[in-house]
Amino acid sequence: MDSVTIKDIAKKCGVSVSTVSRAINDYPGVSQSTKNMIMEAVRENQFIPNNSARNLKRLESNSIVVLVKGIDNPFFQPMIGILEKIIRQHKYAFILQSVNDDEDELEVALELILEKKPKGIIFLGGYFYHSEEKLKQLNIPCVIAAVGGMDHKNSIVFSSVHVDDVKESYRIVDYLCKAGHRRIAIFAASREDRSIGALRLAGYKAALSDNGLPVSEELVCYAGPEEDAYSLERGYRGARELLENGTECTAIYAISDTVAIGICRALKEAGKKVPEDYSVVGFDGLEIASYYIPTITTIRQPVEEMAENVAGILFDTIENDAPIQHRIFEGELLLRESSGSIS
Repeated sequence: MDSVTIKDIAKKCGVSVSTVSRAINDYPGVSQSTKNMIMEAVRENQFIPNNSARNLKRLESNSIVVLVKGIDNPFFQPMIGILEKIIRQHKYAFILQSVNDDEDELEVALELILEKKPKGIIFLGGYFYHSEEKLKQLNIPCVIAAVGGMDHKNSIVFSSVHVDDVKESYRIVDYLCKAGHRRIAIFAASREDRSIGALRLAGYKAALSDNGLPVSEELVCYAGPEEDAYSLERGYRGARELLENGTECTAIYAISDTVAIGICRALKEAGKKVPEDYSVVGFDGLEIASYYIPTITTIRQPVEEMAENVAGILFDTIENDAPIQHRIFEGELLLRESSGSIS
């Protein structure tokens, strides 16, 4: 039975992973009959002894989990590298766990806590819609970074590190408006998105409104439900569709630099010039954006400083029982070759 996991126990009992976690840890909110059923399944399947029990003592004192939703997003790559370096410098094991878009990161984290016994968890990306009551089930120090969907400033459960995506998105679209652009398209995430993509779309709409411009639905280019909204392919295919549809605009705002680069490629192949025919701007400040031709106007997130603060806050909590902290970083508007003014 060595392969038995908390998911197996949950499936056997017909309950969620979080319910199994609450029952095992004797948290409230689980009926006695359900708890008895779960504990019986745990005993029958020898769940605790067989989930790497020999390693628990070793792991419980020296491992940190970095749990990433959207691991293919290039923005996370340097952050993950910095976190790994700092974690290892502190003599902790580094565990990287990817979470699929359709997975619940909290359920994944609860399973990891039971099986790996980490000292702390760092959440990168995704959308944190969970209630504080549910978040409290994660009874180890956690830091949430670059995550949408939660009120970071008012959270009393976990610390957080992020930029204000609405504010920074507003800043770059406001720049386009002040440069004379009146029809600005946005390559947004999917219609169903409730994470960072939704925040950047909100900033776009607010900037247009404050500049006296209407939000035209034909200029809001949503990613498909199965499409990677932050990929080069997304920008390339989307720009080709924009041109084929004859949609009129003078500027295009991409919610990531990778999408902006894909857009520029499609425009070049169509014989269009950037920025003479279309200004193109991105978001994140990826290194590749400064080497592409043309270089991409963007909002740079201070990824190194953010990663260092994430790790610093986590270890301060683990080692010194530090209080909850919320740090919001300023982005930097980098004006480059891909954008210009309308005369």
